[in-house]
Amino acid sequence: MIYLRKAQDRGHANHGWLDSWHTFSFADYYDPNFMGFSALRVINEDVIDAGQGFGTHPHKDMEILTYVLSGTVEHQDSMGNKEQIQAGEFQIMSAGTGVKHSEYNGNKDRPLHLYQIWIIPDTKGLEPRYEQRIFDAPQGRQLVLSPDAREGSLKVFQDMELSRWALQQGEESQYSIAANRRVWIQVVKGNLSINGQTVTTSDALAIWDETALTLHAAEDSEILLFDLPPV
Repeated sequence: MIYLRKAQDRGHANHGWLDSWHTFSFADYYDPNFMGFSALRVINEDVIDAGQGFGTHPHKDMEILTYVLSGTVEHQDSMGNKEQIQAGEFQIMSAGTGVKHSEYNGNKDRPLHLYQIWIIPDTKGLEPRYEQRIFDAPQGRQLVLSPDAREGSLKVFQDMELSRWALQQGEESQYSIAANRRVWIQVVKGNLSINGQTVTTSDALAIWDETALTLHAAEDSEILLFDLPPV
């Protein structure tokens, strides 16, 4: 089964300084049909005005992943981290027993564009932690998150993997899905077909009860592919 989540069908909130699209129910956007998918709880695509951002606020028992598409994030947290996250870089924070953080657009002259993704951990009460990594320019499928941090990926406390996958125009690739696994694909940019289903920038696919995927790129494209446990 493949379900298409069109970009324009997501929840939308424009706060002036923040333009945010919510894949799943979040803040004032509520849809009982979109409360999450497997271990995914939040996928927000945010554009934040120059110099603006989220003031200090708390989190608990959540794996929080940020992927910067353009611009710079200035991050500060109660663990003592004060970092910048640049375009193309991934940051993960385990909120665990509790952490406070702030995130701002580090540039005064241009907007910040990012994905923020919340993953439900497999264990509550973890010790809070912070990690960030910039990966080589995407070529093919690149492992970003895994429970064992293999191949230079960031560690996540959940039975899941996240791959960033870049496909060149005209390229065709396959992905095998293990039994009982679920897959979520978020299109970062481009135009491609997946098992015959056409998707474009900011669209997404929820996939279950499938054994394999065939991807064909109509133009240079990038996706985030989440390989997730059964519900």
